[in-house]
Amino acid sequence: MNLKFNLADREISTELPAFIMGIVNATPDSFYASSRGGIDRALQLIDEGADVLDIGGESTRPGSSYVSEEEEIGRVVPLIRQIRKTSNIPISVDTRKLGVMKAAFEEGADILNDVSALLDQPSLAEFCSQKKLPVILMHKRGIPSTMQNNGGYEDAFMEVDSFLRERAVFAESAGIAKEKIIVDPGIGFGKDLEANIALIKNCGRLCAGKYPVMMALSRKTCIGAITGRKEDERLWGTLAADMIAVQKGASWVRVHDVAATRDSLLLLKALS
Repeated sequence: MNLKFNLADREISTELPAFIMGIVNATPDSFYASSRGGIDRALQLIDEGADVLDIGGESTRPGSSYVSEEEEIGRVVPLIRQIRKTSNIPISVDTRKLGVMKAAFEEGADILNDVSALLDQPSLAEFCSQKKLPVILMHKRGIPSTMQNNGGYEDAFMEVDSFLRERAVFAESAGIAKEKIIVDPGIGFGKDLEANIALIKNCGRLCAGKYPVMMALSRKTCIGAITGRKEDERLWGTLAADMIAVQKGASWVRVHDVAATRDSLLLLKALS
């Protein structure tokens, strides 16, 4: 059975157990250096079989600082413009800013991926509603520069689930269709290892399954904490964690390594 998802102007689908979102960081300081790049990286991920490209112009790694709207637009928009010269692949923009999303939309962006879940600039909700754009709502605690200072929870799943339900209700109240909302528990964003593990194990239960769940686990610190490996050695652990998350109910995976993820999903489909 194919997975399907509606953009503003078309439907996308996959025969795999999850959609693959490939990461293109138009930043100089994202935590995994190989994810940084421009049109060459974007075209590589398209060739490897990405369903969607996720373009970010503001790093949200632990310890990073926010950048201005102008700087973010200057990083993101030229790249979208280049991609659109050769490909109609759906493009997600990893931003918290209305001005960035407006500029990206004008160049052909299709999805908002907001790490603040429409909290930092609530006006983004109205814009996405008007343009019929899907939104990804992520949970985080605090801001990137300080978020790892307080990563413990009494009940991580309950707190994250409650937050995402609340933000999804806000999105729907602004006119964003239920079927265009994706939730992301924000692995590594103000969470210790215990919290991350609990969320991976229970990801399919988020919001009682009302919305598709995206897991962004690729090469993150929790993978390193479990395996003892550095970022450039975390592919195998990432693939295992992603496949478990999909088995638990995730239908989107946001990854640095598209080809390897696609192969793993093909095996998961064949052997399930």
